Amino acid sequence: FIFDKKTNTRIDYPNIKKMFENLYEFGWKPIFEEKNPIALTKNGKSITLEPGNQIELSGAKLNNIHEACAESHEYLFELNQVIEKLDFKIVSSGYDPISKLEDIPNNPKKRYEVMTKDMPFGGKLSLDMMYKTAGTQLNLDYTSEEDFIKKFKLANNLVPISIGLFANSSIVEKSNSGYLSYRSKVWQETSRGGLPEFFLKDVNFEKYADYIMNYPILFLQSEGNYISGKKYLFKNFMNGEIKEIGNKIPSTNDLDTHLGTIFTENRLKQYIELRSMDACGWECLCAGPALFTGLLYGNLEEALDLIMKIILLENVRKIGSIGEIIEVKRGFARNYLIAQKKALFASKENIKEVEKIKSELNKKDQDKKNLAKEIDEKLKNKEYEIKKLSTENKELYGSVKPTEISKILKDLENVDINPSLIQLSKEIKSLGTFEVILNLHSEIQSQIKIKVVAQEENQ
Repeated sequence: FIFDKKTNTRIDYPNIKKMFENLYEFGWKPIFEEKNPIALTKNGKSITLEPGNQIELSGAKLNNIHEACAESHEYLFELNQVIEKLDFKIVSSGYDPISKLEDIPNNPKKRYEVMTKDMPFGGKLSLDMMYKTAGTQLNLDYTSEEDFIKKFKLANNLVPISIGLFANSSIVEKSNSGYLSYRSKVWQETSRGGLPEFFLKDVNFEKYADYIMNYPILFLQSEGNYISGKKYLFKNFMNGEIKEIGNKIPSTNDLDTHLGTIFTENRLKQYIELRSMDACGWECLCAGPALFTGLLYGNLEEALDLIMKIILLENVRKIGSIGEIIEVKRGFARNYLIAQKKALFASKENIKEVEKIKSELNKKDQDKKNLAKEIDEKLKNKEYEIKKLSTENKELYGSVKPTEISKILKDLENVDINPSLIQLSKEIKSLGTFEVILNLHSEIQSQIKIKVVAQEENQ
């Protein structure tokens, strides 16, 4: 955000033009809409003008994070020279911490007139998004459709972490908003924004193409003018069904415009755009890009383990049923489900193998269920006594562990129950009677009581 130092208000379009004119000295060339400069370009990069006169650098295609970081710092050096000359200042935040919406000047860029009128119908904070937010965006490429599927899935599943790590917009109109990233709240309540649930799954090119074809159009261009497109889906445009523009079909430029006016947390063009980071000060400018470059380029397979897919070999309470492919956290998969032979990694080979033996697995599960019913009938509501050393205040030296309960059931009832299946409502650290749940099967729980009594020291 660019502010006038003297008035502490956002600069208007005449001052934007002064900035642009001063940037010409650094080799930037203007792009006009009619007679109005609305962007600058130089060596494959551009500076674009946002609705509230925020300015955005779109970098060139570069080979690595070091080149991208150097490009950003070169731009900031040039910008600072102009800012100081014109007595302006930069506020680096995800959300304007000072201004009220009605006080922010606009500019003559034509598309913003239509957007300002239509966007609020789809999200109550849409105008805040347009006029009061700023972010750090990272564009990453992919080598194939399979590579895209993995990177896009990982990027979308990491959105909450990205928002949390780079939260930098807690102040709204000079007061604490109660949010670490108010920008994120705004973008969740913005028309055409948010994070579609299916983005968290395996999205291929066909699925994304279907998504954009069935997505409403924000605006249409006809003979240099912008008109509302809210009545139409992009497939209506593709089928030549829009009379207002003479039933023409879209060009690649029209497709680019449509892709760029879907404001989801991440999106696909000819590259993947990651868009969930707040703008921040110059010292952290390269941190977000460095993190995601490392994850999506350098450690993609390892990072995907965090949201790994497994296929279940048995019915697991509150998790899923035999043959079901689910996504769980890496630790839970490796340390419990796979370690206990309740699941396998969902590789193509394992999926085929489970399909072959699914009927056999179901039969085994039914046998386990029948046994669980028998054990439930034998144990339910019974009370078992455990003697423990205790203090005068009836507190135990230590606690009663599931392993002790498992041993008592084996000794007294000749029933084998794995300690991991014994669920305590709370840690047993005193004398008294406590209810204990036995998870005998995904569909069967049994309840017993454990009565803890004082043990004599000489016993």
